[in-house]
Amino acid sequence: MLGEKSNVNFHWKMFLKNEYHKSYFIKLLNILRIEYNHFVCFPKQENIFSCFKYCSFKKLKVVIIGQDPYYKENQADGLCFSVSDGLPFPPSLKNIFTEVNNCLNNDKKNLYPTSGSLIHWAKQGVLLLNSILTVRKDYPLSHKNIGWEFFTDQIIRTISNRKKNIVFLLWGKYAQRKISLINSFHNHYILKTSHPSPFSAHMGFFGSKHFEKTNDFLKKIGKKTILWC
Repeated sequence: MLGEKSNVNFHWKMFLKNEYHKSYFIKLLNILRIEYNHFVCFPKQENIFSCFKYCSFKKLKVVIIGQDPYYKENQADGLCFSVSDGLPFPPSLKNIFTEVNNCLNNDKKNLYPTSGSLIHWAKQGVLLLNSILTVRKDYPLSHKNIGWEFFTDQIIRTISNRKKNIVFLLWGKYAQRKISLINSFHNHYILKTSHPSPFSAHMGFFGSKHFEKTNDFLKKIGKKTILWC
């Protein structure tokens, strides 16, 4: 069910396999079976764990935390803020690309990508983690409090405790509440600002230079930078 094993990178399996057998996760799977059988839900079942497929635990450098997937037709692809090839950019993603463009483009040209897929970020070591991994069509937060938050909090704790020098990009109040899960003794680099939503992007996200600051930190610790553009 849900391809939880097939869509998880090998290095994640050793940390996540115990979760699959816990009572809360078994209950979560039962709820999802009902939801996917009776309603249209996103992302597609085979893409629910895509963030763990494309970003390996071994190569992980950066964590971006979202809330729940896009709830419109076939937008969600399993990576927070990302959409499948060929789809229009949702407003938050458009603002993310605007900040990348303004932050890293010295020529100040409008170098926007042709695709809204962020798989190329994930493959470089960026974990694009929604706190809630599924949603019912047209009903945002419809899968809140069914078990996903407990699961993804465990992911954040695992990263925080087992890795060092990880960049955590916490955009908006919801993501910033996760700061208590981050181990303060492992030299993680935490950057906070407003959410890239049109309602709040002008309250700090634009001009935050998070993408530049992330690469500066990675250079400082001797890691390869992220090609954001």
